[in-house]
Amino acid sequence: MAIQDVRSFATGVWIDCNEAARTIHSAITGKTIARAGNDTLDVAGMLEYAKKVGGQNLRKMNFHARAKMLKAIAQSLTEHKKALYQISFSTGATQKDHLIDIDGGIGTLFAYSSMARREMPNSDIYLDGKVERLSRNGTFLGQHVCTALQGVAIHVNAFNFPVWGMLEKLAPAFLAGVPAIVKPATATCHVTELCVRIMLDSGLLPEGTLQLVSGDLGNMLDHLTPQDIVSFTGSAETALLLRSHPRILSNATRFIAEQDSLNASILGPDAALGTVEFDLFTKEVIREMTTKAGQKCTAIRRILVPEPQLEPMIERLKSGLSEVITGDPRLETTGMGALVSQSQKQDVLKKIRLLEKDTECILGDPETFTVEGKELQDGAFIPPILLYCNDPDSAKYVHSVEAFGPVSTIMAYRDIDHASTLLNNSKGSLVASVITNDADVAREVTMNSGAFHGRLYFNNRVSMKESTGHGSPLPHMIHGGPGRAGGGEEMGGIRGVMHYMQRTGIQGSPEILSQIGRKWVPGAYEITEQDHPFTRKFGSLKIGETLATGSRQISMADIEKFAYFTGDTFYAHMDEEAAKRNPFFPGRVAHGYLLLSFAAGLFVEPNEGPVLANTGLDNLRFMKPVQAGDKINVRLTVKHKTPRNEEYGEVRWHVNILNQGNELVAEYDLLTINAR
Repeated sequence: MAIQDVRSFATGVWIDCNEAARTIHSAITGKTIARAGNDTLDVAGMLEYAKKVGGQNLRKMNFHARAKMLKAIAQSLTEHKKALYQISFSTGATQKDHLIDIDGGIGTLFAYSSMARREMPNSDIYLDGKVERLSRNGTFLGQHVCTALQGVAIHVNAFNFPVWGMLEKLAPAFLAGVPAIVKPATATCHVTELCVRIMLDSGLLPEGTLQLVSGDLGNMLDHLTPQDIVSFTGSAETALLLRSHPRILSNATRFIAEQDSLNASILGPDAALGTVEFDLFTKEVIREMTTKAGQKCTAIRRILVPEPQLEPMIERLKSGLSEVITGDPRLETTGMGALVSQSQKQDVLKKIRLLEKDTECILGDPETFTVEGKELQDGAFIPPILLYCNDPDSAKYVHSVEAFGPVSTIMAYRDIDHASTLLNNSKGSLVASVITNDADVAREVTMNSGAFHGRLYFNNRVSMKESTGHGSPLPHMIHGGPGRAGGGEEMGGIRGVMHYMQRTGIQGSPEILSQIGRKWVPGAYEITEQDHPFTRKFGSLKIGETLATGSRQISMADIEKFAYFTGDTFYAHMDEEAAKRNPFFPGRVAHGYLLLSFAAGLFVEPNEGPVLANTGLDNLRFMKPVQAGDKINVRLTVKHKTPRNEEYGEVRWHVNILNQGNELVAEYDLLTINAR
């Protein structure tokens, strides 16, 4: 079998390995399958190329264009995922493991594309929060905006997820408009290289957007600037080394870390043997111990059960884990594949020996374990290892040492306070889970342990059929954790995009803020057209375009008819004396929803036209009561426009309802779908 040269992609060209290349071995057979590395890469040139070419090309696109690019890349990868499956077997991963890494990574691109088009503007500036009124008359305002950093995202990734680990970082970086240099772990970089080739060959990425270092980074970090970002996944030891780099410290270069994590799962006090939750807990633990051979940063390392359930749970786990077939990951009958390499296997065995100082091994013997098949004897296989800790309160290693493989320790707790203390003894984790049908238990754990964990996952009979599992980071939720977990927060929806952007406070007049944000701010210019704005299509509407309506007088008959017609006979509308006793009303007043209805009657153009639907309203506020005899009029302004597809877009209108004294009675944002 020919040995593959895993190349780097730098400054627009593929670079061969040289004599500095390191060998890569099959996790299944132990044979050399590839080599990777070139110590002559022009790392300074790569950074410059990314900034001058990739960054400028990406920033020519707005958020929605970048989102569409992510979707197209995901579709391209979907067409080639079978090739990614095939090469990934050599890492020891099973077909089920591929679904997490490869399909999960592709799904993350799809999810970010969808979130960006839904939550981010069709612009290149992101508005963060509301407009702040900084002066009495509203002529001086403030607004936080986010713009793309003008540096490079350097992604140093772990070996366990060569596809998902890369794509979950690239998605928010590319959305922000920041190019990336990806440095995968050498042991699985041949899988990452194929994924990068597919993306580059698709022609969907602007030039300079993505570069790949297969091997060592060299002295790339020596060239970092304050505009760059380093995102690292791996061990706490390596994270500390990188985080302490002089250039990162002196430039305050952004550093995101996702590192060692001693995650735990609690069986709730209510989840006794025979309950749905007891069975669910067993399945979750077995799955998390054996998926990717336990090589997951979110795997369950500590199993916490109530004292009365300790023996039943031990027997159930031993029975379930004994049924898991460990062996050739290419076979459909295999439940768990190999560790990624012999060196990783030796590291896991070393950590097990440390853990055994606090525990006893009650299932699995890695020293004597063998798999069937002569060609697999040099593979990096070990069986599931279940340890038992009799005294978790005084344990030295159980809460501090992570064996990054199919290894977990079970222990008993007295009550939820005790369980929370044991949870927190890890000094920070990516995720902790609680299997309980008692909502009070869930709240207590949240209050006791939320500060120590990036994610708390609760599951029970209600959510079990749709839940995604303890160990599944989702693009919508943050992936990270405090303390020893690294202190970072990857993904988390659009929050993840903000890691690659600079938040800036903008101050100025309403017109200035409107122009910068491409979103009309009250008090800014108004454009008056002769024809009704509801008669014109999406593209011809202008930000700031305003319709001023005529007025309508509110009568007591209107108020009473609305009350009886809707059934809303609240005393403030129907009882004069009771209304006067209310400190907010001078007497009987019009319903707020009556005002909204009459306002629509004033500004709606009734004929068939480009307005296809009213999809709702936001930020509704009532400022001043309206009584019988008052008159109202409306000012309707185009506030913001968001294309949705080739056929239509969303228009956000700012609506002011005013009385005869030009006082603001109510305001809200109206959302319509308009033909393009």
